[in-house]
Amino acid sequence: MADSGAGSELGPGGYPLPAFFFEVIIGSGGDTSFQEVTGIKTELELESVAEGGENRFLHRLPKAVKHPNLVLKRGIAKRDSALVKWCKEVLEQEFTKPIETRELQVRLLNEQKEAVRAWSFVNAYPVSWEVESFNSTKNEVAIEKIELAYSHSERSD
Repeated sequence: MADSGAGSELGPGGYPLPAFFFEVIIGSGGDTSFQEVTGIKTELELESVAEGGENRFLHRLPKAVKHPNLVLKRGIAKRDSALVKWCKEVLEQEFTKPIETRELQVRLLNEQKEAVRAWSFVNAYPVSWEVESFNSTKNEVAIEKIELAYSHSERSD
């Protein structure tokens, strides 16, 4: 029987954890509220090799591990936001300074606000900073989308 107490990996009533209760930690903290996080994916890149004289199939050999960009979405932040300052330094300084990478964590939380799953992204840095379209016929919050590249990720259970 599923336990829904403290430290449980299941939500109320023994159901799987909801995807809407999460936090994002960049570097030593700061901006942690995001509407959406996408791009948590690890994929093995394959190389197809044809065997001489055998035309019925290709050997598919592992080549490298690849990761898509991590995408963070939220309402437009204040100018003094640490994340906004970091994005400005990387994307608007025209490489006058070296790019500062940071570690980033995405944590899935339980009812007690305890992390039950976490993904760490190492050597992350912003590669795209976009403000989604404005539309006078809709009543929506203005959203900024930040894409981050990283060298590798680790999932901790």
